[in-house]
Amino acid sequence: MLNKRLSLSALALSVGAMVSAQANAETLRLLTWGGYAPQEVIEMFEKETGIEVKVTKSNNEDMISKLRATGGSGFDLAQPSQDRITGVQQQFGIYQPIDLARIEQAQIITSMLDATKKNTAVGEQVFGVPHVWGTSGLVVNGEMAKDVADYTDLCQQRYQGKISYRLKRPTLIGFAFALGEDPFAAYADPVKYQEILNKVEKTLVECKPLVKTYWSGGDELMNLMRSNEVVAAMAWDAGGWKLNRDQQNIQFVAPKSGALGWIDTFAIPKKSKAVDAAYKWINFVMRPEVAAKITEAAGNFTASKGSDAYVNELAKSQFNASFSSDDIDNIKWYPAVPAGLEAMEGKVLDRVQAAN
Repeated sequence: MLNKRLSLSALALSVGAMVSAQANAETLRLLTWGGYAPQEVIEMFEKETGIEVKVTKSNNEDMISKLRATGGSGFDLAQPSQDRITGVQQQFGIYQPIDLARIEQAQIITSMLDATKKNTAVGEQVFGVPHVWGTSGLVVNGEMAKDVADYTDLCQQRYQGKISYRLKRPTLIGFAFALGEDPFAAYADPVKYQEILNKVEKTLVECKPLVKTYWSGGDELMNLMRSNEVVAAMAWDAGGWKLNRDQQNIQFVAPKSGALGWIDTFAIPKKSKAVDAAYKWINFVMRPEVAAKITEAAGNFTASKGSDAYVNELAKSQFNASFSSDDIDNIKWYPAVPAGLEAMEGKVLDRVQAAN
Protein backbone atom coordinates (compact mmCIF):
# COMPACT_ATOMS: atom_id res chain seq x y z
CA MET A 1 0.00 0.00 0.00
CA LEU A 2 2.86 2.36 0.89
CA ASN A 3 4.55 1.70 -2.45
CA LYS A 4 1.27 2.33 -4.24
CA ARG A 5 0.85 5.65 -2.44
CA LEU A 6 4.42 6.62 -3.28
CA SER A 7 3.81 5.74 -6.93
CA LEU A 8 0.63 7.78 -7.01
CA SER A 9 2.41 10.66 -5.32
CA ALA A 10 5.26 10.50 -7.84
CA LEU A 11 2.77 10.40 -10.71
CA ALA A 12 0.97 13.43 -9.32
CA LEU A 13 4.25 15.33 -9.03
CA SER A 14 5.18 14.34 -12.58
CA VAL A 15 1.83 15.45 -13.99
CA GLY A 16 2.04 18.65 -11.97
CA ALA A 17 5.48 19.37 -13.34
CA MET A 18 4.27 18.80 -16.90
CA VAL A 19 1.29 21.11 -16.40
CA SER A 20 3.55 23.74 -14.81
CA ALA A 21 6.03 23.49 -17.69
CA GLN A 22 3.24 23.89 -20.22
CA ALA A 23 1.84 26.86 -18.31
CA ASN A 24 5.28 28.49 -18.25
CA ALA A 25 6.09 27.70 -21.89
CA GLU A 26 6.51 30.96 -23.82
CA THR A 27 4.14 31.75 -26.65
CA LEU A 28 4.54 34.37 -29.36
CA ARG A 29 1.19 35.67 -30.63
CA LEU A 30 1.90 37.02 -34.11
CA LEU A 31 -0.49 39.33 -35.98
CA THR A 32 0.69 39.26 -39.59
CA TRP A 33 -0.05 38.97 -43.30
CA GLY A 34 -0.53 35.73 -45.22
CA GLY A 35 2.77 34.16 -46.23
CA TYR A 36 4.91 36.08 -43.73
CA ALA A 37 5.12 33.20 -41.24
CA PRO A 38 5.22 29.96 -43.26
CA GLN A 39 4.88 26.72 -41.32
CA GLU A 40 8.42 25.62 -42.13
CA VAL A 41 9.85 28.79 -40.57
CA ILE A 42 7.61 28.47 -37.52
CA GLU A 43 8.79 24.91 -36.94
CA MET A 44 12.45 25.95 -37.29
CA PHE A 45 11.97 28.76 -34.78
CA GLU A 46 10.07 26.59 -32.29
CA LYS A 47 12.75 23.90 -32.48
CA GLU A 48 15.56 26.39 -31.91
CA THR A 49 13.95 28.46 -29.16
CA GLY A 50 11.22 26.33 -27.57
CA ILE A 51 8.83 29.24 -28.10
CA GLU A 52 5.41 28.38 -29.53
CA VAL A 53 4.19 30.63 -32.36
CA LYS A 54 0.48 31.32 -32.81
CA VAL A 55 -0.37 33.16 -36.04
CA THR A 56 -3.37 35.37 -36.74
CA LYS A 57 -3.54 36.53 -40.36
CA SER A 58 -4.59 40.13 -40.83
CA ASN A 59 -4.26 43.36 -42.81
CA ASN A 60 -3.56 46.99 -41.90
CA GLU A 61 -7.12 47.96 -41.07
CA ASP A 62 -7.75 44.80 -39.06
CA MET A 63 -4.47 45.14 -37.12
CA ILE A 64 -5.32 48.68 -36.12
CA SER A 65 -8.85 47.70 -35.17
CA LYS A 66 -7.80 44.75 -33.02
CA LEU A 67 -5.03 46.59 -31.18
CA ARG A 68 -7.06 49.76 -30.75
CA ALA A 69 -9.94 47.80 -29.20
CA THR A 70 -7.62 46.22 -26.62
CA GLY A 71 -5.31 49.16 -25.98
CA GLY A 72 -2.41 47.28 -27.51
CA SER A 73 -2.92 43.87 -25.92
CA GLY A 74 -3.81 40.41 -27.21
CA PHE A 75 -0.76 40.09 -29.47
CA ASP A 76 3.00 40.17 -28.96
CA LEU A 77 4.18 41.22 -32.42
CA ALA A 78 2.33 42.88 -35.32
CA GLN A 79 3.28 43.70 -38.92
CA PRO A 80 1.64 46.96 -40.06
CA SER A 81 2.89 48.83 -43.11
CA GLN A 82 5.34 51.58 -42.26
CA ASP A 83 2.98 54.36 -43.38
CA ARG A 84 0.29 53.11 -40.99
CA ILE A 85 2.21 53.49 -37.73
CA THR A 86 2.97 57.09 -36.74
CA GLY A 87 -0.54 58.49 -37.07
CA VAL A 88 -2.03 55.48 -35.31
CA GLN A 89 0.56 55.67 -32.55
CA GLN A 90 0.01 59.38 -32.01
CA GLN A 91 -3.74 58.88 -31.83
CA PHE A 92 -4.11 55.59 -29.98
CA GLY A 93 -0.72 54.72 -28.44
CA ILE A 94 -1.02 51.00 -29.24
CA TYR A 95 2.68 50.24 -29.80
CA GLN A 96 5.82 50.39 -27.67
CA PRO A 97 9.13 51.85 -28.88
CA ILE A 98 11.55 49.49 -30.60
CA ASP A 99 14.78 48.89 -28.68
CA LEU A 100 17.14 49.04 -31.64
CA ALA A 101 19.97 47.67 -29.49
CA ARG A 102 18.08 44.36 -29.47
CA ILE A 103 17.79 44.26 -33.27
CA GLU A 104 20.61 42.60 -35.24
CA GLN A 105 20.81 45.58 -37.58
CA ALA A 106 23.69 44.16 -39.64
CA GLN A 107 21.21 41.67 -41.09
CA ILE A 108 19.02 44.44 -42.53
CA ILE A 109 19.52 46.43 -45.76
CA THR A 110 20.71 49.80 -44.49
CA SER A 111 18.61 52.06 -46.72
CA MET A 112 15.43 50.19 -45.76
CA LEU A 113 16.24 50.29 -42.06
CA ASP A 114 16.96 54.02 -42.26
CA ALA A 115 13.74 54.70 -44.17
CA THR A 116 11.63 52.72 -41.72
CA LYS A 117 13.23 54.33 -38.68
CA LYS A 118 12.44 57.74 -40.16
CA ASN A 119 8.90 56.89 -41.25
CA THR A 120 7.85 55.17 -38.02
CA ALA A 121 9.34 57.70 -35.60
CA VAL A 122 7.32 59.65 -33.08
CA GLY A 123 9.63 62.20 -31.54
CA GLU A 124 12.91 60.47 -30.74
CA GLN A 125 11.36 57.00 -30.54
CA VAL A 126 11.14 54.46 -33.37
CA PHE A 127 8.14 52.11 -33.57
CA GLY A 128 8.95 49.82 -36.50
CA VAL A 129 11.72 47.93 -38.29
CA PRO A 130 11.43 46.66 -41.88
CA HIS A 131 10.47 43.17 -42.96
CA VAL A 132 8.72 42.47 -46.30
CA TRP A 133 8.81 45.04 -49.08
CA GLY A 134 7.68 45.59 -52.63
CA THR A 135 7.55 48.31 -55.24
CA SER A 136 5.63 49.73 -58.13
CA GLY A 137 7.46 50.92 -61.20
CA LEU A 138 7.41 49.97 -64.86
CA VAL A 139 6.58 46.76 -66.69
CA VAL A 140 8.14 46.94 -70.12
CA ASN A 141 8.19 44.83 -73.25
CA GLY A 142 11.92 45.04 -73.97
CA GLU A 143 11.50 44.26 -77.66
CA MET A 144 8.84 46.89 -78.31
CA ALA A 145 9.61 49.67 -75.81
CA LYS A 146 13.34 49.57 -75.17
CA ASP A 147 13.68 53.24 -74.25
CA VAL A 148 11.01 53.33 -71.51
CA ALA A 149 13.09 53.89 -68.39
CA ASP A 150 10.99 56.33 -66.35
CA TYR A 151 7.33 57.10 -65.77
CA THR A 152 7.23 60.07 -68.14
CA ASP A 153 8.76 57.93 -70.91
CA LEU A 154 5.32 56.33 -71.20
CA CYS A 155 4.09 59.57 -72.73
CA GLN A 156 6.11 59.35 -75.94
CA GLN A 157 4.11 59.79 -79.14
CA ARG A 158 5.54 56.60 -80.61
CA TYR A 159 3.65 54.57 -77.99
CA GLN A 160 0.23 56.02 -78.70
CA GLY A 161 -2.44 53.50 -77.75
CA LYS A 162 0.19 51.14 -76.34
CA ILE A 163 0.63 52.31 -72.74
CA SER A 164 -1.36 51.97 -69.54
CA TYR A 165 -1.40 52.99 -65.89
CA ARG A 166 -3.97 53.36 -63.14
CA LEU A 167 -5.69 56.59 -62.20
CA LYS A 168 -4.60 56.22 -58.58
CA ARG A 169 -2.30 58.12 -56.25
CA PRO A 170 0.85 56.03 -57.10
CA THR A 171 0.61 57.42 -60.64
CA LEU A 172 0.54 60.99 -59.31
CA ILE A 173 3.50 60.28 -57.03
CA GLY A 174 5.54 58.47 -59.68
CA PHE A 175 5.04 61.15 -62.32
CA ALA A 176 5.92 63.84 -59.76
CA PHE A 177 9.29 62.25 -59.09
CA ALA A 178 9.92 61.75 -62.83
CA LEU A 179 9.17 65.47 -63.37
CA GLY A 180 11.95 66.35 -60.93
CA GLU A 181 9.75 67.03 -57.89
CA ASP A 182 9.80 65.46 -54.42
CA PRO A 183 6.17 65.05 -53.41
CA PHE A 184 7.00 63.35 -50.12
CA ALA A 185 9.12 66.33 -49.04
CA ALA A 186 6.10 68.55 -49.76
CA TYR A 187 3.70 66.55 -47.58
CA ALA A 188 3.97 69.15 -44.82
CA ASP A 189 3.29 72.06 -47.20
CA PRO A 190 -0.17 71.80 -48.83
CA VAL A 191 0.47 74.83 -51.06
CA LYS A 192 3.66 73.33 -52.46
CA TYR A 193 2.00 69.93 -52.77
CA GLN A 194 -0.83 71.44 -54.81
CA GLU A 195 1.71 73.07 -57.12
CA ILE A 196 3.28 69.65 -57.71
CA LEU A 197 -0.15 68.11 -58.32
CA ASN A 198 -0.96 70.83 -60.86
CA LYS A 199 2.25 70.04 -62.75
CA VAL A 200 1.44 66.33 -62.75
CA GLU A 201 -2.17 66.96 -63.78
CA LYS A 202 -1.02 68.96 -66.82
CA THR A 203 1.28 66.10 -67.86
CA LEU A 204 -1.36 63.40 -67.40
CA VAL A 205 -3.97 65.37 -69.35
CA GLU A 206 -1.49 65.85 -72.21
CA CYS A 207 -0.65 62.14 -72.05
CA LYS A 208 -4.26 60.98 -72.01
CA PRO A 209 -4.64 60.55 -75.82
CA LEU A 210 -1.74 58.08 -75.76
CA VAL A 211 -3.23 55.81 -73.08
CA LYS A 212 -4.76 52.53 -74.23
CA THR A 213 -6.76 52.24 -71.01
CA TYR A 214 -6.47 53.07 -67.33
CA TRP A 215 -6.16 49.55 -65.96
CA SER A 216 -8.01 48.74 -62.76
CA GLY A 217 -7.11 45.12 -62.05
CA GLY A 218 -4.00 42.99 -62.27
CA ASP A 219 -5.57 40.40 -64.56
CA GLU A 220 -6.61 43.14 -66.99
CA LEU A 221 -3.06 44.46 -67.22
CA MET A 222 -1.61 40.95 -67.56
CA ASN A 223 -3.85 40.25 -70.55
CA LEU A 224 -3.00 43.58 -72.18
CA MET A 225 0.74 42.93 -71.86
CA ARG A 226 0.57 39.31 -72.96
CA SER A 227 -1.38 40.23 -76.11
CA ASN A 228 1.05 43.10 -76.92
CA GLU A 229 -1.86 45.55 -76.88
CA VAL A 230 0.16 47.38 -74.24
CA VAL A 231 3.97 47.46 -74.43
CA ALA A 232 4.74 49.51 -71.29
CA ALA A 233 2.84 50.28 -68.13
CA MET A 234 3.06 51.25 -64.49
CA ALA A 235 2.67 48.16 -62.31
CA TRP A 236 3.99 46.22 -59.32
CA ASP A 237 7.22 44.25 -59.31
CA ALA A 238 5.49 40.93 -58.49
CA GLY A 239 3.18 41.37 -61.48
CA GLY A 240 6.11 42.11 -63.76
CA TRP A 241 7.95 39.01 -62.58
CA LYS A 242 4.84 36.91 -63.12
CA LEU A 243 4.64 38.15 -66.71
CA ASN A 244 8.35 37.49 -67.16
CA ARG A 245 7.84 33.83 -66.27
CA ASP A 246 5.55 33.56 -69.31
CA GLN A 247 7.33 35.98 -71.68
CA GLN A 248 10.99 36.71 -71.09
CA ASN A 249 10.86 39.89 -73.17
CA ILE A 250 8.59 41.48 -70.51
CA GLN A 251 10.39 42.72 -67.42
CA PHE A 252 9.84 44.83 -64.33
CA VAL A 253 12.04 47.94 -64.52
CA ALA A 254 12.94 50.17 -61.60
CA PRO A 255 12.41 53.73 -62.96
CA LYS A 256 15.35 56.14 -63.09
CA SER A 257 13.57 58.52 -60.71
CA GLY A 258 12.98 55.68 -58.27
CA ALA A 259 10.52 52.85 -57.78
CA LEU A 260 7.77 53.56 -55.24
CA GLY A 261 8.16 51.30 -52.26
CA TRP A 262 6.06 49.90 -49.45
CA ILE A 263 7.41 48.13 -46.39
CA ASP A 264 5.56 45.93 -43.95
CA THR A 265 7.26 46.22 -40.60
CA PHE A 266 7.64 44.59 -37.23
CA ALA A 267 5.94 46.59 -34.46
CA ILE A 268 5.53 45.49 -30.86
CA PRO A 269 2.10 46.11 -29.28
CA LYS A 270 2.09 48.21 -26.15
CA LYS A 271 0.95 45.38 -23.86
CA SER A 272 2.90 42.51 -25.42
CA LYS A 273 3.41 39.68 -22.93
CA ALA A 274 6.34 38.16 -24.83
CA VAL A 275 8.65 41.00 -25.76
CA ASP A 276 11.78 38.81 -25.58
CA ALA A 277 10.16 36.30 -27.92
CA ALA A 278 9.21 39.12 -30.31
CA TYR A 279 12.83 40.24 -30.63
CA LYS A 280 13.98 36.64 -31.05
CA TRP A 281 11.48 36.15 -33.90
CA ILE A 282 12.55 39.36 -35.64
CA ASN A 283 16.23 38.45 -35.53
CA PHE A 284 15.53 34.85 -36.53
CA VAL A 285 13.44 35.58 -39.63
CA MET A 286 15.88 38.25 -40.81
CA ARG A 287 18.64 35.67 -41.19
CA PRO A 288 19.22 35.53 -44.96
CA GLU A 289 18.57 31.82 -45.35
CA VAL A 290 15.35 32.04 -43.29
CA ALA A 291 14.20 35.24 -45.00
CA ALA A 292 14.49 33.49 -48.37
CA LYS A 293 11.88 30.96 -47.23
CA ILE A 294 9.51 33.83 -46.49
CA THR A 295 10.14 35.28 -49.95
CA GLU A 296 9.23 31.92 -51.46
CA ALA A 297 5.99 31.83 -49.44
CA ALA A 298 4.94 35.48 -49.74
CA GLY A 299 6.17 36.26 -53.26
CA ASN A 300 7.93 39.45 -52.11
CA PHE A 301 11.48 40.03 -50.95
CA THR A 302 12.45 41.00 -47.43
CA ALA A 303 14.80 43.61 -46.02
CA SER A 304 17.23 40.86 -45.02
CA LYS A 305 20.65 41.66 -46.44
CA GLY A 306 21.82 38.96 -48.84
CA SER A 307 18.66 36.86 -48.71
CA ASP A 308 18.26 37.04 -52.51
CA ALA A 309 21.20 34.62 -52.72
CA TYR A 310 19.08 31.89 -51.12
CA VAL A 311 15.90 32.11 -53.21
CA ASN A 312 15.23 29.97 -56.27
CA GLU A 313 17.28 30.73 -59.36
CA LEU A 314 14.41 32.25 -61.35
CA ALA A 315 13.40 34.66 -58.57
CA LYS A 316 17.05 35.54 -58.04
CA SER A 317 17.65 36.32 -61.72
CA GLN A 318 14.42 38.37 -61.97
CA PHE A 319 15.32 40.38 -58.89
CA ASN A 320 18.86 41.07 -60.08
CA ALA A 321 17.62 42.06 -63.55
CA SER A 322 15.19 44.58 -62.04
CA PHE A 323 17.23 46.03 -59.17
CA SER A 324 20.84 47.06 -58.86
CA SER A 325 22.05 48.11 -55.41
CA ASP A 326 21.67 51.73 -56.57
CA ASP A 327 18.07 51.05 -57.61
CA ILE A 328 17.31 49.72 -54.14
CA ASP A 329 18.90 52.73 -52.47
CA ASN A 330 16.85 54.99 -54.80
CA ILE A 331 13.46 53.50 -53.86
CA LYS A 332 11.01 56.17 -52.69
CA TRP A 333 9.42 54.71 -49.58
CA TYR A 334 5.86 55.80 -48.85
CA PRO A 335 5.66 57.86 -45.64
CA ALA A 336 2.44 58.37 -43.68
CA VAL A 337 -0.04 60.55 -45.57
CA PRO A 338 -1.09 63.73 -43.72
CA ALA A 339 -4.79 64.47 -43.42
CA GLY A 340 -6.26 66.27 -46.43
CA LEU A 341 -3.72 65.26 -49.07
CA GLU A 342 -5.69 62.34 -50.45
CA ALA A 343 -8.69 64.62 -50.98
CA MET A 344 -6.47 66.97 -53.00
CA GLU A 345 -5.21 64.04 -55.05
CA GLY A 346 -8.73 62.78 -55.62
CA LYS A 347 -9.77 66.05 -57.23
CA VAL A 348 -6.81 65.89 -59.60
CA LEU A 349 -7.59 62.31 -60.58
CA ASP A 350 -11.23 63.26 -61.21
CA ARG A 351 -10.20 66.11 -63.49
CA VAL A 352 -7.81 63.88 -65.44
CA GLN A 353 -10.55 61.30 -65.84
CA ALA A 354 -12.99 63.95 -67.12
CA ALA A 355 -10.53 65.66 -69.46
CA ASN A 356 -11.14 65.40 -73.22
